[in-house]
Amino acid sequence: MAMVVQQHVESSSGSMNKLLDAGKYVRYTVEQVEALERVYAECPKPSSMRRQQLIRECPILSNIEPKQIKVWFQNRRCREKQRKESTRLHGVNKKLGAMNKLLMEENDRLQKQVSQLVCENGYMRQQLQSTSLTTTDASCESAVTTPRHSLGDASNPAGLQSIAEETLAEFLSKATGTAVDWVQMPGMKPGPDSVGIFAISQSCSGVAARACGLVSLEPTKIAEILKDRPSWFRDCRSLEVFTVFSARNGGTIELLYMQTYAPTSLTPARDFWTLRYTTTLENGSLVVCERSLSGTGAGPNPAAASQFVRAEMLPSGYLIRPCEGGGSIVHIVDHVNLEAWSVPEVLRPLYESSKVIAQKMTIAALRYIRQIAQETSGEVVYGLGRQPAVLRTFSQRLRRGFNNAVNGYNDDGWSLLNCDGAEDVSIAINSAKNLSTCSSTFLEGVVCAKASMLLQSVSPAALVRFLREHRSEWADFNVDAYIAASLKANTCAYPGMRPTKFTGSQIIMPLGHAIEHDEMLEVVRLERHALSHEDAFISGDIHLLQMCSGVDESAEGACSELLFAPIDDMFPDDAPLLPSGLRIIPLESKPGDSQDALAIHKTLDLTSSLEVGPAASHTAENTATPHNARSVLTIAFQFPIENNLQDNVAVMARQYVRSVIASVQRVATAIYSSGSCPTVGPTPLPGSPEALTLANWICQSYRYHVGAELLRVVSIGDESVLKTLWHHQDAILCCSMKALPVFIFANQAGLDMLETTLVALQDITLEKIFDEALFSEFAKIMQQGFAYLPGGICMSMMGRHISYEQAIVWKVFAAEESAVHCLAFSFVNWSFL
Repeated sequence: MAMVVQQHVESSSGSMNKLLDAGKYVRYTVEQVEALERVYAECPKPSSMRRQQLIRECPILSNIEPKQIKVWFQNRRCREKQRKESTRLHGVNKKLGAMNKLLMEENDRLQKQVSQLVCENGYMRQQLQSTSLTTTDASCESAVTTPRHSLGDASNPAGLQSIAEETLAEFLSKATGTAVDWVQMPGMKPGPDSVGIFAISQSCSGVAARACGLVSLEPTKIAEILKDRPSWFRDCRSLEVFTVFSARNGGTIELLYMQTYAPTSLTPARDFWTLRYTTTLENGSLVVCERSLSGTGAGPNPAAASQFVRAEMLPSGYLIRPCEGGGSIVHIVDHVNLEAWSVPEVLRPLYESSKVIAQKMTIAALRYIRQIAQETSGEVVYGLGRQPAVLRTFSQRLRRGFNNAVNGYNDDGWSLLNCDGAEDVSIAINSAKNLSTCSSTFLEGVVCAKASMLLQSVSPAALVRFLREHRSEWADFNVDAYIAASLKANTCAYPGMRPTKFTGSQIIMPLGHAIEHDEMLEVVRLERHALSHEDAFISGDIHLLQMCSGVDESAEGACSELLFAPIDDMFPDDAPLLPSGLRIIPLESKPGDSQDALAIHKTLDLTSSLEVGPAASHTAENTATPHNARSVLTIAFQFPIENNLQDNVAVMARQYVRSVIASVQRVATAIYSSGSCPTVGPTPLPGSPEALTLANWICQSYRYHVGAELLRVVSIGDESVLKTLWHHQDAILCCSMKALPVFIFANQAGLDMLETTLVALQDITLEKIFDEALFSEFAKIMQQGFAYLPGGICMSMMGRHISYEQAIVWKVFAAEESAVHCLAFSFVNWSFL
C-alpha cells in the first residue's frame, strides 16, 4: 500500500518537473529572488493587478523580461503544489499504515472467534449424540455476564480497586477478544473511506455494539472528550461525578450517576449508577472502562429519580492506543441492559436492538471525535463566520430543549395540565421556564403540546425530507409568527387576532454539516407581506434556526428529526431558543423478514455507486421502504404564555398539534402511494432522470458553442456524466429563460459558491447574485449563443463577495437544438473575498 502511494508521488512530481525545467536557463541573483518571493507572498494569484504594480515598482526586477518573471512564478506555484501534495500523500500513507495495522488485528480477532465457534460447534455435536438429556449447555451465552456489584463491595478503596480490575479485564475481552459474538453491522461496510469498523452482538445478555477506527487526536484528548458524555451522547440528560478515588498506576476510580432521555413520550427514561475506571496499560494504551453498581445511588434528588427506570451497564468503555507519527486507534464497546419489560411491546425493538445502541452511542462517539479532529485541523468550513463550537452548541441546545419538552421532567418545572388519559395530545405547562435572556419580562412560562403515534409503511428519511422542503404543506404561518413575536418585548399576543399574508416561500441558508452530512444546521427565512403599514406585528420576515438529521436514506441513523426554534434576524450567540419539531424513529422488522432486510441491503449497495450528495438516494426509496415498515412519530410544540392566557393557549396548542398530525399522516400516505417523496418545483435532484438529461444537454451544448469538452475526463453513461459534472472544480449554474431568471440547477461547487442548497436554489433569482455588468452581455449571448466574460465579483446568499477570474455563458439546447432550455454559467477559479 505504501508502494502505491510512493508511485503516485513520483508520477505527480514528474509532470510538475517538466514545467520547472522550462525556466532553468534564467539565472537570478539573490536579491532578485528575494524580491520575487516578496511579490509572490503578497499576491499569489497570477491575475492580480497588485502583482503587476509591485513588479513595476521594484527597480531590481526592471532588467528581467516579463516572460521570464512569468516563468518564475509558474515554477514557484509548481514547487508549492508539489510540496503540498507530497505532504498530503505522506499523511495518507501514515493513515493507511495505521488502518492496515487495525485491519490485521481485526483479522486476528476474527480468526480467534472462528476457532472458538468451531470448538463450540464440536461440543454441540457431542451433546446431540449423547444419550443424556439433562445436560444444559451454557456456551450459548457468548458474552461474559456477571451480576452487579453491590455498594457494600465498594465501601473501601480495596473493594473499589477489585471491582475496577475485574471491569477492566472483562472490557478488554470484549474490545479485543472473543467474549462477545460480534457480527458486522448491516449497511456499514469497512473500507478506506469509512468512519471505522462496526459490529453488533448476537445471542448475548443485553445489547452490545463495538467500533474501532483511526482518529487524528492524542489519546488523552480523546479520553477527555469521550468521558464528557453529554457533549456527544444525544440522549444523555446529565452526568454527575459523586466520588473520585486514586487507583493503582496513577489511575482514577469514579462513581457516576447518569440520566438519559426517553426517545418518545410513551416510555419512561433510564438512569445508570456506575463505576468508571481510567488507567494506562503497560503498552502505553489508555483505557476508560465502566460498569453498573447495585444500590440506591440516585443522585442529589431521589424524588426526581422516581421518574426513571434503573438500567444496567455491563463492562463497557474505550481503549485508546497511540499511533506512530500522531493520532490514535480507538476501540469502543457499549454493552447495556435497558430493561425492555417496562415499555409497550410495540416499542421494545428500541430497547432490545443492538443496532439501535450502535447508532445512538457507539457510532455517535466515534463520529464525534473524528469531527473534532477535522475541526481542529481546519478541514471543516462553516457558514456565517460561526466557530464550530458555537454551531455545535446551537445543535445541542435545540435537541436538549426538544428532549426536555418530550420528557417533561418534574424537576425541570413541568406538570401535566388536565390530563385524564383520554386525550390523544397531552398538554404540559412549565411556569418555571427560564426566559430571562429574553427581553420579555411578562411571560409566565411555556405550554407544550405533545403526542406520539405509530406510522405504517413510510420511510422516515423521505418524510422528514419533504417536511423540511415544503413547510407550508403542514405548518401554520400564524403560529410561527406568534411564537417568534412572543419572544420579543411588547409583542406577545394571542394568535389569530391579526391577519397575515404568507408568501409561501422559504429560503434555507446552510450553516454547517456533521462529518457524515447526516445532520444539517441551517437558518430558514419565511417571507411574508404586511397587510397594514401600521401593524408592527407582521412587519419583516420570520427566521428559524433549524436542525435536520436522518434525511439520507443510505446513512445509518437512529432516527430522523426536524427541530426548529424562532430566532432574531441578528442571530446572536446567546439567543433564547424555544425548540419544537418532530422525531421519527424506525422500528426494526419482526424476525423472519429476511426479504425486507435483503432489499434494504441491496438498496444501500446501489446508492453507494453514485455519490453525488445526500439526495442521491431519492430514487431508491421505493425499494428501501418495505410495505410492513413501522415507525414511531413524536411531535412536540412549545408556546410562550402570558398573564391570563394559559387556557386559551393550551386549547390552541392542542388543536394545532392535531392539525400537524393530520398533515403528516396525509403526506406519509402520499409518499407511500407514490413510492417516493412528492416534490414540487423545477429543481432537478442529483440522481433523478431530469438531472441526468440536463447534464447531457449542458455538455453537448458546451461542445457545440465552444468547440471543446466541458468535462476533461471522457465518461461513459449518463450517470458518469452527471457524477463528473457534479464534482467539477468550476462552479456550474443553470438559470431559466424567463423574464426574471431563476436558478434551476447547480453542481456542488456552484452550491458552495452561492452558499445555498438545491432546495433553496429555485428561490434565487439571477439579479440577487450578479451585478448589471452581466446583464449587459445578455444581448450578445442570445445572438451568438455563448460569451466569455472577464473576471468580476458576485455575491453569495450569505452576503459574502465572491471573485472569479472568468465566466463562460452558453445556451443549453433541449434535445436536438430545437429549443433553448436554459442558460448555463461556468465560473473559473472563484474564491471568497
